[in-house]
Amino acid sequence: MSSYLEIPVIIPSYEPDEKLMILLRDLQAAGIRHVVLVDDGSGEAYASLFQQAAEMDHCVVLYHAVNLGKGRALKTAFNYCLREFHEAPGCVTADSDGQHRPNDIMACMQALWEHPESLILGCRDFDRPGVPVRSSFGNKCTRKVLRYLLGLSVSDTQTGLRAIPAFFMEKLMQVRGERFEYETNMLIETKDRHIPIREVAVETVYIEENKTSHFHPVRDSLRIYLVFGKFLFSSLSSSVLDLLLFQMFCVMFRRAAGSLMGIPYIVAATAAARVISAVYNFMVNYRVVFRSKAGVAAAVGKYALLAVCQMACSAFLVNALYGLVGGAEVAVKMPVDILLFFISFAIQREFVYRSKDEA
Repeated sequence: MSSYLEIPVIIPSYEPDEKLMILLRDLQAAGIRHVVLVDDGSGEAYASLFQQAAEMDHCVVLYHAVNLGKGRALKTAFNYCLREFHEAPGCVTADSDGQHRPNDIMACMQALWEHPESLILGCRDFDRPGVPVRSSFGNKCTRKVLRYLLGLSVSDTQTGLRAIPAFFMEKLMQVRGERFEYETNMLIETKDRHIPIREVAVETVYIEENKTSHFHPVRDSLRIYLVFGKFLFSSLSSSVLDLLLFQMFCVMFRRAAGSLMGIPYIVAATAAARVISAVYNFMVNYRVVFRSKAGVAAAVGKYALLAVCQMACSAFLVNALYGLVGGAEVAVKMPVDILLFFISFAIQREFVYRSKDEA
C-alpha cells in the first residue's frame, strides 16, 4: 500500500440512522479508499440504508442474517479484510452513530501506518462537560479494574475507534466474545501477547446524549465484568478453602495446645491451612488466571516465597489483633486476609508469574 488512506475502515452497524450515511459520505470526501460496513442483522426496515451504502464508491457491505453482536460483526469484517487486503498493515474500526469524526479516524490510520506493531486507541476525554453519566461512569470503572487486575493503563476502555495490526487481527479471530465484551477481551489479549498500546486523543462527541447507542450499561457491563471472573474465582475460592481449613485446624489445635511446642494454636492453624490452600491457588493461577509463560520451577520458587511472607503476615496480624479485640478468630482473620489479597494479587501479577521476556 502506498498510503495510510488505503487502510480499510470497518464499521459494524445495527439498526443505524441517517448519521451512518453522513459518516460514509464524509469518509469518501476525506479520501478514505476502503470502507467495510457490516449490517449486523438490522432487518428489512434498514435495508434501504445499507443498499445506499453498497452503491457508494469504495464501500463494501457484509451482511448477517440475524443480529449476532458487535464482536461477531468485527470478526466477520476482520476475516474479509485479511483475505482482500493482503498488503494492509491492519484495519481501523469505527462506530456508525456519528461519534467518530473522519479526521480522528484518519489520525488513527496514520498512527497505525507509523506503528504497525501497536494497537492504536482513539481515546476520549471523559472529564469534559457534556459527557453522559452512563458513559463516563462505566468507562472509569472499567479503567480502574483493568489497571488493577492486569496492570494495563488505558484511558478509554470502551472506545470503538481502534487501529488494529494485521497480525493481531488474525489472533483476534479466535478470541472469545460476541458482543460488547469482545472489545474488553481485545485489550486483555494485548497484555497476554505483549502488544504495545498507543493512544490518540480524539474529539469527544455524544449526539443526543448517546441515546442511539446499543450499549446497555447494566446488561453489557455485566458481560464485560464477567471477563474478570477468572481473576477473582481463584483467590476467592482459595480464600474460602483457607478459611474452612483454618477453622477446622483451630478446633483441632486448640484441643492439642500442649503438643504444639509453645506455638500459638492460631499461628499453627494459619500455617497448616495456608500450605494446602496455597498449592491449590498456585495451580489455578499458573494455568488459568495468568496463563504464565514463566518456568514452573521459577514460578513455584517465587510463589513459595510470597506465600511464606503472606502467611507470616497473616499469622502475626491475626494473632496480634485477636489479642487486642478478642472475638472469633475467623472474624479477625477475614479483614486481614482481604487486605493481603489485594497486595498479593499485584505481586503475583508483576513478579511471580511474569517471565523474563515480559519483565
